[in-house]
Amino acid sequence: MLKAGVLGAGHLGKIHLRLLNQSDKYDLIGFYDADEANAKRVVEEFGYTYFDSIDALIKAVDVVDIVTPTLSHYDCAKKAIAHRKHIFIEKPITNTVEEAEHIRELLSEHNLRGQVGHVERFNPAFIAVKDKIEQPMFIETHRLAEFNPRGTDVPVVLDLMIHDIDIILSVVKSKVKKVSASGVSVISDTPDIANARIEFENGCVANLTASRISLKNMRKSRFFQKDAYISVDFLEKNCEVVKMKDAPENPGDFDMILQNAEGIKKQIYFDNPEIENNNAILDELETFANAINTNKTPIVTLHDGTEALRVATMIINQFK
Repeated sequence: MLKAGVLGAGHLGKIHLRLLNQSDKYDLIGFYDADEANAKRVVEEFGYTYFDSIDALIKAVDVVDIVTPTLSHYDCAKKAIAHRKHIFIEKPITNTVEEAEHIRELLSEHNLRGQVGHVERFNPAFIAVKDKIEQPMFIETHRLAEFNPRGTDVPVVLDLMIHDIDIILSVVKSKVKKVSASGVSVISDTPDIANARIEFENGCVANLTASRISLKNMRKSRFFQKDAYISVDFLEKNCEVVKMKDAPENPGDFDMILQNAEGIKKQIYFDNPEIENNNAILDELETFANAINTNKTPIVTLHDGTEALRVATMIINQFK
């Protein structure tokens, strides 16, 4: 078992502590949190071991799980790597692309493993269809959330939209050619609502919308490709795959047939895969342990996290 320690015991940090504690891949050693009052509450409620300094915790573990505010990711990761520790780091990977690239360089120099917490990659609805997404040419995403003061210290792009940026970059095998975007600040100092259009060199276009002042929660993505339409509901954890094929000579009474102006007939059919329920956060943590133990590449690499941040930064710069 890998000895693990968590930096940050906020809302998400507590979830990581609980899951690491129950995982058979890790031995949870303890945690550090800069807020001593919060740390004491966590100890009293859950009984986890509290370390009074970051360095003390890092020295005691094999894997450092960084769940601190984004501004501190870079310094925490540097300290962990200096002590030759593997790092799991929550999204966004760091505050700037330059910091992310430096962390990648340091990790590579010391032959260590790192993974970024883009948890939607482990969403069972996305896992069920990801192999069916082939050369999408148009993608539309909506990620809407009811207002929550937590997270409003960063633009909605880094808070919410970055999830969809990472998903899109994982399925579009082409370089980004152009980004255009607009954002509106309603209740925060940074944009609360944003829309972005990402154009890729292969002709694919992605249209992303994110809001953190919506009246309802929504996390939906739609992928359009030749002869197929795929939708993923990340919130409800369901998906739909609609495909087209040449219509049979003698279609059945219940077959859905479309005919275009040239007289070509196509049959519409559903190819919905089975969805296996999982705990996405536990899965991302445990697959990282597997990557360390087998010396394999993690599912969401620091390169992936850096590229998602790079595109997010391009979008944010459009607001200026």
